[in-house]
Amino acid sequence: MPLPAIPGLKHTDSGNFFLMAGPCAIEGRDIAFQIAERLCALSDAYRIPLVFKGSYRKANRSRIDSFTGIGDIAALEILAEVGKTFGVPTVTDIHESHEAEIAAAYVDVLQIPAFLFRQTDLLVAAANTGKFINIKKGQFASAGAMKHALQKCIDSGNANVILTDRGNSFGYTDLVVDFRNIPEMAAMGVPVVMDVTHSLQQPNQESGVTGGKPQLIDTIASAAIAVGADGLFIETHPNPAQAKSDGANMLALDKMESLLQKWLRLRAAIQQP
Repeated sequence: MPLPAIPGLKHTDSGNFFLMAGPCAIEGRDIAFQIAERLCALSDAYRIPLVFKGSYRKANRSRIDSFTGIGDIAALEILAEVGKTFGVPTVTDIHESHEAEIAAAYVDVLQIPAFLFRQTDLLVAAANTGKFINIKKGQFASAGAMKHALQKCIDSGNANVILTDRGNSFGYTDLVVDFRNIPEMAAMGVPVVMDVTHSLQQPNQESGVTGGKPQLIDTIASAAIAVGADGLFIETHPNPAQAKSDGANMLALDKMESLLQKWLRLRAAIQQP
């Protein structure tokens, strides 16, 4: 599958997978720029197409006292500044229809969270912006169900869609990845991404704080590449233990390079005739 033609996406002729990576949430300008600088350096060094990710607001929280953001416009302005400074496209998630037009003024890709992939008004609003749309597969849904979300965007005049797997619910507090989902969604004719870090969450904990298994990041990413994923989605932070959201399943930023080297070798291997 060709890489998505996202404006400003670099290194698309490299034959490598593309990377959607960044912090879970925009916590502030300095930390966002620190992460972006490192990711962009790796992108250029290894010719990996990169989309910088950051949520401008975290709407889906277990507890009312959980971190939700630094302010919508402040966070969106940081995303726009990252894109302009480093020459990299950016992605953020939206949760309600009216957010689509607002966020589209600052970022290149609008992301539909997994819990909301069936929300018709949200999908139509995102499609109407003309931006690329990354739709995450619901934890409760099959790969086949994603054809309907995709079709809603197409019928709204926007076929610039990416589909992302992020695991399936396994009991009440765990997720598993069914790697059949990747080729099944790829057969729909759009780029397919594996959301590695969210697939390793352990949600719905009684404490109200999501757990995770970041030690399995390499396992999930390697398997996804082996079965033909076009891209990887990875949340990363210099110090995941201090991250204000999803720290339990994030990749430490200093571990990114060695893993990328391994995944690139795997990608090259499966492309051999």
